[in-house]
Amino acid sequence: MVKKISIAIDGPAGAGKSTIARRLAAEMGYHYVDTGAIYRTVAYFFDLWGVSPKDIDGITRYIDELTIRIEYDAEGVQHMIMNGMDVTNDIRTQEISQKASIISAHAIVRDMLLDMQREVAQQHNVIMDGRDIGSVVLPKATVKFFLTASPEIRARRRTKELLEKGQRADYEKILKEIEQRDYQDTHREVAPLKMTRDSIKLDTSDMGIDEVIAAMKEAIAKKVVR
Repeated sequence: MVKKISIAIDGPAGAGKSTIARRLAAEMGYHYVDTGAIYRTVAYFFDLWGVSPKDIDGITRYIDELTIRIEYDAEGVQHMIMNGMDVTNDIRTQEISQKASIISAHAIVRDMLLDMQREVAQQHNVIMDGRDIGSVVLPKATVKFFLTASPEIRARRRTKELLEKGQRADYEKILKEIEQRDYQDTHREVAPLKMTRDSIKLDTSDMGIDEVIAAMKEAIAKKVVR
């Protein structure tokens, strides 16, 4: 069996991971795996059940009622299927994003999803983004990147994204939420956000998408012999 190529992309919320990973995967012909969407799906499930993301007893009680799978449409867009329902659009709110950050800190949740993520990487060439891909999910990834940007830049990007979708967006509120999420992600006991020693750091604050993609392709080409 030919060993599959895996590209791990980590970084804080709003650093452009999903946008960049999705385009990079399309250009390279790889499967894109948005792990943040997986955790948002979990958060959405418990939100529907009225279970707080901090309620570990409630999460433990109902987690067996949850089934998640990933599907890809003809354009290669990832869809999240929760208990048979496509919730791809429902999970893209700032509230669910905040709850996902909290719920992803629970070991029972991460353990449930770990094998699913690794199995995708074993079956396909993947570009996977999240908070702990290079450190926990795919520690032996072919290439690891750590994308970052200032909180202010990330808040502006998120505000623009929400407004373009016709949703309400308050820059100051989003900035505060991003700073809070950064703290949560870097200080949690289970799989905290951190840059591994073998990761390539890219600060996207002053970089356009084309520049970031070019830099990543160059780094990948040095590791992947075709």
